[in-house]
Amino acid sequence: MTENDGQRRLRYAVIGAGMSGVMAAIKLLQRGDADFAVFEKGAELGGTWRDNRYPGLTCDTPSHAYSYSFALNPDWSAYYATGPEIHAYFKGVAERFGVMPYIRFNSEVTSCTFDDATKTWTLGIVDGSTYEADVVIVATGVLHHPKMPDLPGLETFAGKAFHSARWDDSAVLDNGRVGVIGCGSTGVQIVNALSSRAAKLVHFQRSPQWIMPVVQFEYTPEQRAAFAADPSLIEAIRNDPQYWEAVYRFTEGVTDFTSPQMQEIEGYCRQNLEQNVHDPELREKLRPDYHAACKRLIYSWEYYECVQRPGVSVEVGAIERIVPEGVLMKDGTLHELDVLVLATGFRADSFIRPAVVTGRGGRSLDEFWATRPTAHYAIAMPDFPNLFMLNGPGAPVGNFPLIDIAERQWDYIEQLLEPVRSGEARTVEPSQPAYQAYEARRIEAAKKTIFGSGCTSWYLDKTGIPATWPWGYHDFANAMAKPVADEFAFAA
Repeated sequence: MTENDGQRRLRYAVIGAGMSGVMAAIKLLQRGDADFAVFEKGAELGGTWRDNRYPGLTCDTPSHAYSYSFALNPDWSAYYATGPEIHAYFKGVAERFGVMPYIRFNSEVTSCTFDDATKTWTLGIVDGSTYEADVVIVATGVLHHPKMPDLPGLETFAGKAFHSARWDDSAVLDNGRVGVIGCGSTGVQIVNALSSRAAKLVHFQRSPQWIMPVVQFEYTPEQRAAFAADPSLIEAIRNDPQYWEAVYRFTEGVTDFTSPQMQEIEGYCRQNLEQNVHDPELREKLRPDYHAACKRLIYSWEYYECVQRPGVSVEVGAIERIVPEGVLMKDGTLHELDVLVLATGFRADSFIRPAVVTGRGGRSLDEFWATRPTAHYAIAMPDFPNLFMLNGPGAPVGNFPLIDIAERQWDYIEQLLEPVRSGEARTVEPSQPAYQAYEARRIEAAKKTIFGSGCTSWYLDKTGIPATWPWGYHDFANAMAKPVADEFAFAA
């Protein structure tokens, strides 16, 4: 830490070079802070958009809303952008804003230790090197540790079997026999993409999903040229009242699954199923037995069409085991397959782990998170001074646009750091009473949300409590607008 014009020049460590890590680096550079490094475990940036390369990968947030507010993109090809072009967008933004020299690739953080005497953090890197910082920004994201299914005999499968986030390019998909296990957004998108390529495609669903119908369309070259010439046209899309009305309807409905807003959402999903799945038997196979949005809602403009194509079938029975020939069901049915795609999600409770994080007084993060991952307003934790999380535990992941969330969280963190930059304090962290009161409110509210209405999902922690933001969009925006100073402990 050095002095500069009456302000302390802080040293920063940013962990992760995905969407939020790249944003953090840009924000630091924009305010004149260049004493930082971004540690990325992969060989290139991009986070989930680097790791996921499966056919059909598409963002379920409209492309112009899934853009940094300071880096609008006139060249999105469609209303919902594809994975490869989103990855290219983040790489392009990082290069344009001068972030690349600050990223240390293939540099997974293995430990993060706070020194009570010096009030600094020391990061241990996988190559054995260390890095000291006054402030640590944890931008590791939520969905980056693949969750493998517990399927007996998986290792005996004679064909290609792989997780969707570890795509095997050598797998033969065209005119092949393909099975997809899992029906979250990933499984649905893969089935959509392969429904016209595979000779046989089986979608294995432990529990069917409600599908929210949306409209996809491409932007014409003329529209993209107009966006480039007049950014206000992009802002008009980003601020489209109809889009934000849908966001508000969902985020308000989340708080009470009996609310008119949630009933309206479920009505759209139910109508989609009734009107667009023509075979009564298939329609019942695809009918969930829980409220819409209890699991993360699936947005698709084509799934019901794709799953009714010749050669595509849906299997909702229980899997007995995997055998060399394919998937054996408990009822004795054998699905012979050449390729088995495991769209089985991620370990959503990992965040920065498996890095070993040790806070003030030797406090272990694993100990702090023994019951569930948790943070004050999803950002900071007592006993872990000057350590901040972007899209941390309890954030509105899946509730509304992720980039908007991260940008608002950064503004909140910036305000918390002002007394540290000015020299009034060396560290900041939530107070124990404030954190405990917040977490009690969050848990009580979370139990009443749609996510706690009676289904299994990755939103639930190991005690069955929804691990996401339990209030509306405006509540989040208001909370992030200005930290409540009395809820934080500032130490010299």
